[in-house]
Amino acid sequence: MSNQQIYLDNAATTSLHPKALEAMMPFLTTNFGNPSAIHSIGRKVRSAVEKARRDIAKLIQASTAEIFFTSSATEANNTVLRCAVRDLEVKHIITSPIEHHCILHTAEQLQTEGLVKHHILEVDCYGKLKIESLINTFNSIKNEKSLVSVMHANNEIGTINDIAKIGAICKENNALFHSDTVQTFAHFPLNTQELDIDFLVGSAHKFHGPKGIGFLFINSDISIKPLLFGGSQERNMRAGTENVPGIIGMASAAKIAYENLEKDKDYISSLKEYLRKKLTENFKGIAFNGCESTENLYTVLNVSFPPHPKNEMLLLNLDIAGICASGGSACSSGVDVGSHVLNCLGTQNNRANIRFSFSKFNTKEEVDVLIKSLKDILQ
Repeated sequence: MSNQQIYLDNAATTSLHPKALEAMMPFLTTNFGNPSAIHSIGRKVRSAVEKARRDIAKLIQASTAEIFFTSSATEANNTVLRCAVRDLEVKHIITSPIEHHCILHTAEQLQTEGLVKHHILEVDCYGKLKIESLINTFNSIKNEKSLVSVMHANNEIGTINDIAKIGAICKENNALFHSDTVQTFAHFPLNTQELDIDFLVGSAHKFHGPKGIGFLFINSDISIKPLLFGGSQERNMRAGTENVPGIIGMASAAKIAYENLEKDKDYISSLKEYLRKKLTENFKGIAFNGCESTENLYTVLNVSFPPHPKNEMLLLNLDIAGICASGGSACSSGVDVGSHVLNCLGTQNNRANIRFSFSKFNTKEEVDVLIKSLKDILQ
């Protein structure tokens, strides 16, 4: 393996920002109190947790009462789907076929339990939701309560959905709307005051925060009961002692991200386009999965390599060369069933599909090393 490690798998997870770690350290050492305790150390920690809640709420124009901390986006998404069925009389869950598995598998399980009917909408060749498919599904459901769960941007191919338009259609049809914004929170502006949205989810480790912490926005017009019982934390919404260092780190990383949003977006976009240009110049038959326009994450480039004898070992050979990338969702690593997202788009089996995803800590020089490594492997 090369001594030089190049990390191009930021859609899977990101490195912890040094300033986020700095913010976390006191809560891993001296400020160790339980925020539910009534003594001075507990009150000090509680105050920090509530400040973090205010910070997260402000970034999406929500009220602090609408923000709940969870262990992950997976927990938050499960909470939304299961509690909507249990507490809000939802009989239909409507998703796209390229949602994260924590959405699809939960909806499938709820259908297996006989609690809902799971409707899967159509997407176009870029993975973007077909709006007419949503409208047609609403027309077929008629008067029964439904929940629409559509991600803002896909984690594998980067295609962005128009959640403002989707939310408006849901409102017209008296449907609840939930969006997994894991890949877009702290990368794009999100304003819950301008969106017709009931639930929104984020995860800290996608924007240089710590792993094991996420948040759930629940519109104040919505009332659900807890998924987890056993304590009064999170205003009786989510039992369990709070991950205080994680909460502090998430809020710190989110604030840093939004303070530098446009600058970082321009820089990361330039790296992505530089890689696209170099790939097109150096490899015949190269193609790209997902939209190639502004309707795509600036952090993700999913590359389709033409048929080659070494395609099957391409990711492994890149890893040996010291370059970290992925073939799809990190949550499915080790399971050789192919990407459900790429399968949905009808990609050819004899092509190698690799996701390169960037952060502000990547460089143009790293892209040059990647191109040289790909040449060494494939040419």
